[in-house]
Amino acid sequence: MQQIRRNRRLRTNEAIRSLVRENIITPHDFLVPLFIVEGKSVKEEIPSMPNYYRYSLDLLGDEVKELWSLGLKSVLLFVKVPDHLKDNKGTEALNSNGLMQRAIKTVKETVPEMLVMTDVALDPYSSYGHDGIVEDGKIINDETCKILAEMSLSHAQAGADFVAPSDMMDGRILSMRELLEKENYKNTGIMSYSAKYASAFYGPFRDALDSAPGFGDKKTYQMDFANRDEAIKETFMDIEEGADIVMVKPGLCYLDMVRDIRDVVDVPVAVYQVSGEYAMLKAAAEKGWLDHDAVMLEQIMAFKRAGAQIIASYFAKDVVKLLS
Repeated sequence: MQQIRRNRRLRTNEAIRSLVRENIITPHDFLVPLFIVEGKSVKEEIPSMPNYYRYSLDLLGDEVKELWSLGLKSVLLFVKVPDHLKDNKGTEALNSNGLMQRAIKTVKETVPEMLVMTDVALDPYSSYGHDGIVEDGKIINDETCKILAEMSLSHAQAGADFVAPSDMMDGRILSMRELLEKENYKNTGIMSYSAKYASAFYGPFRDALDSAPGFGDKKTYQMDFANRDEAIKETFMDIEEGADIVMVKPGLCYLDMVRDIRDVVDVPVAVYQVSGEYAMLKAAAEKGWLDHDAVMLEQIMAFKRAGAQIIASYFAKDVVKLLS
């Protein structure tokens, strides 16, 4: 029988491959994480995250301007809190003149159109390095939710467009949504880390913010990485409680969850390519074992192909510069 269908015709050259390509990567896909520290003229490289930096507020504006010039229009802010400001209740998180609140204002004053999302969790502010209040060695859920809601309100008052709770406490989305509505911040969005797994891939991030747990681990609130159905349940609950965007974290080992969730929800789905994923590629490329740019693009495309509409990635600038 004569061969009639030849799929390779659509792979003959780059022109036809580009024409029929199912997914493309653009700057609009990315949410850029930024690490903020106190001080002046600080741009310090994070040792476990080569070519990624912590910025003081006076240099944050320059970074935001560069991102905007590259077409990157959304940032996710994290702060490194000095040890002397940490306690068990995250008191500093509610300081209207705290580092996060000033960082939000700095971004908005520099590029008013930039979409600002903020990390909402107690671990950067906690003397224990946990995402909640600690009592007798346990993480207390409901009291933590109250503080997280107040934290979200403080970020909204400073000018945040979205708050992004990363704690995995039960009911925290509802607590936040109710308080934001009550205080007339009805247009402040919530991007929930709905399926955040207890992962070994977070190590470099915890170095960046000095937020590693002081005892035990986070398995009583972050999800068991063996579970799949639980992620769907968590995601639906967050949407019912008022989440506008849902997130899967980490990324590459959880592409099945990105696809599963994308297939069943009617809100945007985000994925976080976490610090360990970033560090692994940097280390392999430094050894000459992998082609950095080729693998980077392949990984980003995997998130897009799996169904993620938003990709939080430390590679965002590198990808956009490469594509341009």
